[in-house]
This record gives sequence, structure tokens and C-alpha cells, in this order.
Amino acid sequence: MSRYEFTKKLETGNAVIDGEHRELIEAVNKLLDACSLGKGRAYMDETIKFLNNYVDKHFTHEEQLQRQSGYPNHTAHRAFHEQYKKTLKEITSQISAAGPTIAELGKLNGHISVLISHITTEDRKLGAFLNKA
Repeated sequence: MSRYEFTKKLETGNAVIDGEHRELIEAVNKLLDACSLGKGRAYMDETIKFLNNYVDKHFTHEEQLQRQSGYPNHTAHRAFHEQYKKTLKEITSQISAAGPTIAELGKLNGHISVLISHITTEDRKLGAFLNKA
């Protein structure tokens, strides 16, 4: 699996959100590195736990910013977050249970791609809205 990189196209224009996105991408890269290097299960499990907790924290923070600013797409954005967290927990639970199989890592990679797409579209819209507020 190739590593993810925080590029200009992922910038929302909001320093707080962008900083959190950078940390999320670093956590994903740590997990992918641990899996591909055959690191011990304890290290992998620690990274999975961090990733799930961080996604919860980041999404909660984004949703607070949306409510405080009166962001019009808050409901749809929150629905995406809830489904994303649920699927991430399912995939990472499978990795923890079965080990980092090619199939499970493929699912994780696909799910991370969904997040990257969300950042480049929906989170950038949120950033633009917050910058106008």
C-alpha cells in the first residue's frame, strides 16, 4: 500500500481542520506501515485504536464548528461522519482479529480513499464557509 500525502488539494483553508487532517493521514500511514512491515500485533492494535479515537475526535470537532457557524450542510455532513466511523470500526476490527490480510488492507485503503474524497469536496466547502463567516 502506498502512503498518503497531505497535498494542497486537501487544504480547506482552516488551520485547525487542516492540522487535524494532517494528523489523521499520519495515523493512517502509521497503520499501513505497521501492517506492511509485519510489526507486532500490539503496535498495530495501538495504531488502530488511535485512528478510531482520532476520527471520533476530529469529526466531533468539525461538527461543533458547523453548528457554531450555522453551516447549512451540517445534517448531511454529520450523516457521512457517522457512517464513516461505523465502517472504519468494522474494517479495523477485522484487521485486529484476522491480521493485516491483503483483503482487509484493501478495504482500509478503499475506505481511506473515501475520506480523502470527502476532504477534497465536502471539507473544502466547509472551510470556505468558515473562512467567510
